[in-house]
Amino acid sequence: MEKIEITTDYIKLDQFLKWVGAAQTGADAKAFINNGAVRVNNEIEMQRGKKLRKEDVIEIGSNKFIIV
Repeated sequence: MEKIEITTDYIKLDQFLKWVGAAQTGADAKAFINNGAVRVNNEIEMQRGKKLRKEDVIEIGSNKFIIV
């Protein structure tokens, strides 16, 4: 599991996907999310504007991230 540090209160899911390199563009991030390929805290997440906060676990395929 890769630790991702944020310095703000939260980061939106679509921005997070671009930041970690899972998506090249916002359209790519939207497609991942709409296809049910992203899990947040073990639940499939369909909201691209979902606010991710510290301790949230994000899974994209076989990649796993935790926000610290």
